[in-house]
Amino acid sequence: MTDKLFYQIGLTMINGIGGIHARQLLAAFGDAECIFKEKRQALERVSGIGTLLASEVKRPEVLQRAEKEIAFIEKAHIQPLFIDDENYPARLRECPDAPLLLYYKGAADLNARHTLSIVGTRHATHYGLEAVERLVEGIAQQYPDTLIISGLAYGIDVKAHRSALQQHLPTVGILAHGLDRIYPAAHRQTAISMLENGGLLTDFPSGTEPDRPNFLKRNRIIAGLSEATIVVESAKKGGSLVTAEIAASYNREVYSFPGRYNDIYSAGCNELIRNHKADLITSAEDLIEALQWQSDAVPAPKQAELHFDDSPEIQHVMTLLQENGKLHINQLSKATEMPVQQLSMLLFDLEMNGRITAFPGNMYGIS
Repeated sequence: MTDKLFYQIGLTMINGIGGIHARQLLAAFGDAECIFKEKRQALERVSGIGTLLASEVKRPEVLQRAEKEIAFIEKAHIQPLFIDDENYPARLRECPDAPLLLYYKGAADLNARHTLSIVGTRHATHYGLEAVERLVEGIAQQYPDTLIISGLAYGIDVKAHRSALQQHLPTVGILAHGLDRIYPAAHRQTAISMLENGGLLTDFPSGTEPDRPNFLKRNRIIAGLSEATIVVESAKKGGSLVTAEIAASYNREVYSFPGRYNDIYSAGCNELIRNHKADLITSAEDLIEALQWQSDAVPAPKQAELHFDDSPEIQHVMTLLQENGKLHINQLSKATEMPVQQLSMLLFDLEMNGRITAFPGNMYGIS
């Protein structure tokens, strides 16, 4: 790890220095290292800092904690993302209260073209669980590179993650604690599975307990990472309604599934819709139409060059790509009825021959 990261982590460890004060210090001195090396008198002159906070910057325990955190993230293979890093999620960076530093473990692209947050009550009913499953399945069929975001909590959250895993969609859980633990412990195996096709993300350092205020704080990340937040089930009060409010404050789209008038865990959703704080959806088709994802369709590809000595399998694949543009490997597997392992070898050969191009997210198209 670099000295630059050492001081960036240190900046987030200073008692009393939150996002606003940290940004003021960065604006004044340019980078985190300069903040720690600046004289106390200069720190005191920064608006909002004063004598007390300047003395907190100079406490030796701050950088000792940063050194300890670096040792942890190196051992656990965690990727730190500072707000000006290229890989920091672009949508989140747009938010005025975006975390200065994120800790990420996983393989998903946090800047995926399509990213959705699915949230709801911890006390999910059969109706809510089925709605999540059908929604994610419908999205996967048409946009198999969509990133699904949620909070790994009981109920709707974990159902969203598990449905995404079942449909081979990348899914990222936003945690209200450090990456040295999983809460709730009952979702540990799901979290492990998510690391293979998704990931875990938090702005809390190791050692942070899953205290109640942290859950509300992490909701801004769930809302900020996505182009849209979908509330599936919620009572009149709940964290998912807070997430919806935050998403709206970021000028992001908010959608909600309606419920029967007397269902406790649909009362919050019905109120969002009634107060025009969320648009009503009942399916993936509704969502895709509302977000106008159809406009993302790729232009018709040029005529593919077919070879008379091609096998029937190659001809089938080339025809599908010619007619549909980019396709996910799962879509090709389903259309050709070929196992993914066999299809992968065929696609590799076509790519090596310059006839197709592999794109991020297991997408393929005609070269």
